[in-house]
Amino acid sequence: MQEPIPGAPPGAATLNFGPMGQLLFRASKVSAIMGGLTFVAIVLMSIVSIVGRKLISAPVPGDVEMLQMAAAFASASFFAYCHLNGGDVKVDFFTAKASPATVHRLDAFGSLLVGLFGALITWRAAVGAFAIKEAGETSMILGWPVWIAQMLMVPGFLLMALAGFYMVGLHWRLSQTHSGVQA
Repeated sequence: MQEPIPGAPPGAATLNFGPMGQLLFRASKVSAIMGGLTFVAIVLMSIVSIVGRKLISAPVPGDVEMLQMAAAFASASFFAYCHLNGGDVKVDFFTAKASPATVHRLDAFGSLLVGLFGALITWRAAVGAFAIKEAGETSMILGWPVWIAQMLMVPGFLLMALAGFYMVGLHWRLSQTHSGVQA
């Protein structure tokens, strides 16, 4: 998507972002950092649980439930930052010889798909969370409300949708610039 510039300092690719893009990038970065810290906490909790189970037969109660709920939130928190940094999986074999304008148009289309998928999954995750809340579903061991864990994924998915839609505009403008058309 947005290829890093060889030899450029980290974050140089975001210089093309306007004020809204910079705000979206900062929010996505905070989300990714929170997700990373959540994964660190999960790992530490798992180590304590495993060591406690093996040494003193005292694991952390509900460790698997906590791991599942926290990992769902943490995983959802990385998508927007990844997309804004151009960290998506990209197969450029077919576009290696294409013009920059063509590549940007294809990247705009790919970003549109990311935005649409992000919007769809945001909607369905929120609807699912409300349905789980209405049903009163709780986790088996700890009795925690499951809807909260599902609802915590929604902001990450929403950021992913916004990042996708923002990148559509950015890539489209860049395609116009590279084709000689004034946007």
